[in-house]
Amino acid sequence: MLADKITQLRKKNGWSQEELANRMEISRQAVSKWESNQTTPDIEKIIQLSSLFGVTIDSLLKEDGEHTPETCSQSQSPSVQQGECQTPSSLKPAIQITWEEAQNFLELQREFSWKIALGVFLCIFSPIPLIILSGIAGSSIGSISGTTAATIGLVVLFAFVIGAVTIFLYCGFKGEPFQFLEKNIPFELESTARHFVLEQKKQQRSGYIKWNIIAICICIFSPIPVLLSLFGSELLRVIMVTVTMVIAGIGVAIFIVVNIRNEALQKLLKEGDYTEKAKMQNELKGPIMGAYWCILVAIYLFWSFTADSWKISWIVFVAGGILSSLVEGLCIFISNKRQG
Repeated sequence: MLADKITQLRKKNGWSQEELANRMEISRQAVSKWESNQTTPDIEKIIQLSSLFGVTIDSLLKEDGEHTPETCSQSQSPSVQQGECQTPSSLKPAIQITWEEAQNFLELQREFSWKIALGVFLCIFSPIPLIILSGIAGSSIGSISGTTAATIGLVVLFAFVIGAVTIFLYCGFKGEPFQFLEKNIPFELESTARHFVLEQKKQQRSGYIKWNIIAICICIFSPIPVLLSLFGSELLRVIMVTVTMVIAGIGVAIFIVVNIRNEALQKLLKEGDYTEKAKMQNELKGPIMGAYWCILVAIYLFWSFTADSWKISWIVFVAGGILSSLVEGLCIFISNKRQG
């Protein structure tokens, strides 16, 4: 293990823990904790150690006896012609992800998390001007006609939606080089990359839990303004509905930011929804769920425009969210039957 290798290499160079600590510009206690396996050096310190000891980073991180399997061995069948190599199906060549590539991917996902959260918030916010203007037009204090309110509101709605779609397309095109992480394409993390990603996961764990709880609480309490306005005027109720949408949008945005960052780690480590089995299921589930939500949006817009029911048509997404679990479960069942 790494702790033993640090101890062996330090002694091989004739250094005490104090001398190694001075060369690393850290405390002797930090070196002692590394060698007793109480803590693990971060990736920058591992790079510095490899340079000091004159060894490769991989040799520091690989377990004793770990080796890369060869695709052609001396024991291979003599029927194989000279110069040819038969690769067993279990040893298919995989894309090797370096530490720099893993770092670039995580930084890119951090950037995307804010942009995608903003795009989703714009989608949630987009009907609010239309709802407010329609409420003003229908109230006794309204000095704006229903036609004018609808025209202005729709222009603003489509402007926000266009902005959101632009953000989504930008993220999609910029993240295209890493699309293979979501597909059933073999890849492996190099030792340094795996160590780096595991360290990032450990550092982000507490923040991931905390911000998910905050986001869920915000969404749960978002209907409070609507409840408080039940005994007020119709215009007040309309305004409070939009306040609820804004609050819920903030909760959803927070949820998206933390989960995109966590999913980035899962993609690299092949965990959660990105195991080999889960990715095979997503090949069916992804297109169906995409079509499902597009149909829901179409129903929402058709109902809202034809019946002028913007105040209640949002219930489509509530019902759709509940039914989505059933549709997703059905997709997984079908996928499992195909694999079985």
